[in-house]
Amino acid sequence: MSSMDLVLSEKYKAFLKCQTPVEFLEGTTAAGKTTVGIFKFMLKVAQSPKKLHILAADDTGTAEKNIINKDLGILDDFGSLVEYNGSGTKDDKIPHILFHTSSGDKTIYVLGYGNKKKWKKALGGQYGCLYIDEINTADIDFVREASMRCDYLMATLNPDDPSLDVYKEYINCSRPLPEWEEDTPQEIKDELKEEPKPGWVHWFFSFDDNAGLPEEKKDQIIRNTPKGTKIYKNKILGLRGKATGLVFSIFLRQRHVRTKEWAKQFVQRPGEPKKHEIFMWFSAAVDTSYSQKSPDTIAFSYLGITNKGKCIVLDEKVYSNAELDIPLAPSDTVKNLIDFLDRNKKEWGLARNVFLDSADQATMQEWNKYKRRNGCIYTLNDAWKKMEIIDRINAQLGWMAFDDQTGIEPCFYVLDTCSTYIHEMETYSWKEDKDNTPEDGHDHMVNSVQYAWIPYQGKIYKR
Repeated sequence: MSSMDLVLSEKYKAFLKCQTPVEFLEGTTAAGKTTVGIFKFMLKVAQSPKKLHILAADDTGTAEKNIINKDLGILDDFGSLVEYNGSGTKDDKIPHILFHTSSGDKTIYVLGYGNKKKWKKALGGQYGCLYIDEINTADIDFVREASMRCDYLMATLNPDDPSLDVYKEYINCSRPLPEWEEDTPQEIKDELKEEPKPGWVHWFFSFDDNAGLPEEKKDQIIRNTPKGTKIYKNKILGLRGKATGLVFSIFLRQRHVRTKEWAKQFVQRPGEPKKHEIFMWFSAAVDTSYSQKSPDTIAFSYLGITNKGKCIVLDEKVYSNAELDIPLAPSDTVKNLIDFLDRNKKEWGLARNVFLDSADQATMQEWNKYKRRNGCIYTLNDAWKKMEIIDRINAQLGWMAFDDQTGIEPCFYVLDTCSTYIHEMETYSWKEDKDNTPEDGHDHMVNSVQYAWIPYQGKIYKR
């Protein structure tokens, strides 16, 4: 070991003792993931019966700076037991670390996943241990090819855009150990929902787990990162979400997401004492698309607005024709919508006016046919689209804004049961090649909710 001490928290001690084939280390910046992770990786290499292993970063320069040469990095930790050949040797041209162990010398190839030509040449055969630095930024083809060639995989990551393939195919197939599950933010536990793979462990590490981080350094990092930005969300809170280009960049689950029990306080039931704040208006809306080729969806939203200006998204129902064996027709949508409205009327209150994407006249015709034949208390209106998308976004961002110092609270909330809408709030992005224009995707619930509040926007305000 180096002259510097590797100070370990109880969770990191448990991590070093854990024996499992696949481990993902996710969390905040400066949590010690790389420092402790690379130490365990080297121990796993020493224990492996195989001679060849892989350490991968964006490029070899990044690996040298962040893993090999840094304080408490490989050279610092293992001293004379390791030799780093950054340009390879005459017998082995690939950059590599030679690790002298009690069971013989091990070779750890240092690969950059940012250069496809180079890593494709380097990969071949089977390897013992694989370490992938910041796997969320790695070429997904590299992750697929390298991970199937190893006995043991360790990967670090800072939370990123949750729609990346690496989450669905790899990270979200892992689970926290039961004794550390409470330390994982609920937002991330909600994402770990792919079919679990045996022995795949998810570790979440924060500032508090880094016993070697001085309190003043931690405070400085937090102080220097602007609150309300996506970098603050990713790096300081350790929560997933795109780092740049997000439309609703100030959306935070802990500020804008509430429980059904919380919203029930605004329901005024007959016979109850009169409440100070109650739901005065309810609205519902529909955004539709009937494509079976793309993941287009049919999205219902239901929201309530209180007499004190709060707007709360109370319920959602989302169908994807691409996932259905028998795709929904407009007549099916009408029946599903009636069921949705009836259910929420009983639970919350009557939304007599419902707003439909005005481009969808097929559903409107089916609605009129249903109403003639069956009668109906609801009125289906064309959504009012004269309000530009950019103006809708600006209005919503104003309602979502908050400031702890002045005590300003949001007046726009969503219930935690509306998982699709929450996901869209965390992924809906601006187009990279066009100013002030959001992408055409991750937006069906976004559109549906906007159609619902546009007619009532004057009722939504901060005190």
